Amino acid sequence: MPRRTAATLATSGEVLRLIRSGEAVTRADLGRVTGLSRPAVQLRVGELIERGLVVERTDAPSTGGRPPVRLEFNAAGGVVLVAALGASRTRVAVCDLAGRELAGRDFAIDVEQGPDVVLPLLLDTWDDLLGERPREDVKGVGMGVPATVEFARGRTESVRVMASWTGVLIPPIVRERFPVPVLVDNDVNALAIGEHRGVYPDLDDLMFVKVSTRIGAGVIAGGGILRGALGAAGEIGHIPVRDGGGVLCRCGNVDCVDSVASGTALLRELRAAGKDVKTIADVTALVRAGDAETMATVREAGRRIGEVLAGAVNILNPSVVVLGGDVAEAFGPLVSSIREVVYRRSTALATRRLRIEPSRLGAGAGISGCAVMVLDSVLSPEAVDESLALGTP
Repeated sequence: MPRRTAATLATSGEVLRLIRSGEAVTRADLGRVTGLSRPAVQLRVGELIERGLVVERTDAPSTGGRPPVRLEFNAAGGVVLVAALGASRTRVAVCDLAGRELAGRDFAIDVEQGPDVVLPLLLDTWDDLLGERPREDVKGVGMGVPATVEFARGRTESVRVMASWTGVLIPPIVRERFPVPVLVDNDVNALAIGEHRGVYPDLDDLMFVKVSTRIGAGVIAGGGILRGALGAAGEIGHIPVRDGGGVLCRCGNVDCVDSVASGTALLRELRAAGKDVKTIADVTALVRAGDAETMATVREAGRRIGEVLAGAVNILNPSVVVLGGDVAEAFGPLVSSIREVVYRRSTALATRRLRIEPSRLGAGAGISGCAVMVLDSVLSPEAVDESLALGTP
């Protein structure tokens, strides 16, 4: 690997990146990796220590003489506020600068009640979770919402789905209470980021598929989240299936996989068949009891999802497809049907090394992904350098 020069790694933000990644953990390391002079290294490290982003440790092993002073990223130097919103369940948390959850709370709320109800609840919950912690410690906010999001602006573009959120610019509302960077993304993108960083960091290509009240996907391509031109990538829930029966989808089209194979669709079909099911837990009970009609309905949902995923696998060629959401987590027959159809209908090369796995992080992937999203932004070299230049904490 060619030696990096001071011209390419001369800033305090780049020095922090090296310390965070473990590429350089002493001042001597920094000088060797960057080519910076000893006084220049000392200046940059001093800035980071003063801002509470780096701490010194003297417990490193010595090879003779005085042990070297080790530099360590200070995860306790601030917090980020995160929220993973679902159609009916939401988790709100405060995380440290390493993305570890310090405090959190779950609650049931229908997001269709609209931003005027949901956003004040989030803001009040964050205030409560922060407790006595100074508000100056808050470095950023990350949110995942169950809607299409124009990521650059944090603007929800839901139209018929979550209609009351259509056109809402979320960041300015949040910044009235917490004047920090606010990032908003689709909820499944947040799940994909969390699962990728937490479970599959060595894989560059991953697809996270959420099968819950609704169906959606988040795509990791080339090591980063794929949002598309405006943020609409991954909307597989609105790809039509064959033989859907003419079911009208909330988006206005007919036979979208979301309308015929989501948790909402399963409940609708089973109720129409005379089954007494109010929640997915009721469906799970029937599956465990071996109810043949319920099992057939669940398998058919899996077949339809697999049909859509087979096309996505052919286009994207991921190393792993991760299945999450309460429906995917509850029903083995659904997952088996998905696997069967994907392996049968995708190309041989696309499936040669493909793994289809259940989510290991479950709902926690959403909180983790929101934290990673905002931390990668506020701790980027550019953001750190700008903060130091402006003198902001």
